[in-house]
Amino acid sequence: MRTLRLGLLGLGQVGGGLYQICSAKRDFFIEDIGVRFDFKKIAVKNKSKKRSFQVPKQLLTTDAMSVVRDPEVDVVVELIGGTREAYVLVTEALKHGKHVVTANKALLAEYGDEIFALANKMKRWVFFEASVGGGIPVIKALREGLVANRLDSIHAIINGTSNYILTQMTENGKDFKEALAEAQQKGYAEADPALDIEGVDAAHKLAILVRFGFGGRVKFSDISCEGITRISSEDIAFADEFGYRIKLLAIAKKFSDGIEARVQPTLLPAGHMLASVQGSFNAVMVHGDEVGDVLFYGRGAGSHPTASAVLSDLVDLAMRQGSHFDLGKVPMRAIQRPLKVKSISAILSRYYLRFHIVDRPGVLAKISEILGKHQISISDVIQKERSAGSVVPLILLTHDAAEKQVRTAIQTIDKLEIVRGKSQVLRIEGNS
Repeated sequence: MRTLRLGLLGLGQVGGGLYQICSAKRDFFIEDIGVRFDFKKIAVKNKSKKRSFQVPKQLLTTDAMSVVRDPEVDVVVELIGGTREAYVLVTEALKHGKHVVTANKALLAEYGDEIFALANKMKRWVFFEASVGGGIPVIKALREGLVANRLDSIHAIINGTSNYILTQMTENGKDFKEALAEAQQKGYAEADPALDIEGVDAAHKLAILVRFGFGGRVKFSDISCEGITRISSEDIAFADEFGYRIKLLAIAKKFSDGIEARVQPTLLPAGHMLASVQGSFNAVMVHGDEVGDVLFYGRGAGSHPTASAVLSDLVDLAMRQGSHFDLGKVPMRAIQRPLKVKSISAILSRYYLRFHIVDRPGVLAKISEILGKHQISISDVIQKERSAGSVVPLILLTHDAAEKQVRTAIQTIDKLEIVRGKSQVLRIEGNS
């Protein structure tokens, strides 16, 4: 029998789910897995808060630092979120000889180098399966299940809020504001949804995926990040006419001269596996040189799915108790060489371009001429005609073009007297 003495930071949605699962399945973990989870202390903001489950009052404390310094705690489980307080508590836990399990993607994306280096110095493990994809066991799959592969690409839907909003816009014809309001009402989006809809949450997770997928470090600040706030019902409809769906994708690609790492709203062919990922579900597709494409799919958030991933880390830690610490072993492979992230201006892609133009003769020819001067060729066109002089949408799909050339051309086009408003530029992934 192996026993882990736990210090839990946070008893919110995920922390509460963890405590409930451990309580409900206590006999299962003891008899079938051979692990006993013993909660020593639980840090909360309010000990008097009413909860839907019972917790012995003597376990609760409002002093989180007392948890990470407690000599009776073997493992600190950090589930408070954020970066500033979490960083202080996690590093203090490591300095006091505790192993750490966390679901905090922002913490690892922004301070992973320091945390992993400290864990190595203190000869302690840091596990973080729940930081990406909720209950989807993608980290373990990357570091162990696919260890024989060199991965060259990652395409992921890893923010349930944005995916829910885009699904509502696509399937039910709702506009962005209406879909966001519904997501907030259902609890899929925070009152301040900026981190989700601006792509920051997905970028945090991508930084972690790249560490294990490509075996190296990336600076979070080097990841190009675009959100979905400018996606309109018009874009959804025109993408559908061309046979595409719009998804917020986290994308990483490995090349001989560096990697691409970006989060962006993207057109995917309707038949693409990721195009069918609906609602708040997440999916991660990776391509390995031996296995080809592999897809991981499931609930990317939620109390029990995320707690399930935390528990997988705790069981892993229990199995490693007493074993010799070795940096070369898979859980710490994230401490490796830095990876060069290519500038977003250096990428090559196909593009969806939407303009609002004055409907008059020669407009398409004028825009095509500007695109041609920047080595951008057109593959498909939708031009809606109304009465002469009215403002109509013009939608173009391009062949592969350089990002820098596309942006320069768009700046020129947007200054034309015949163009109204700011043009829309979206990238296209997958086969046409």
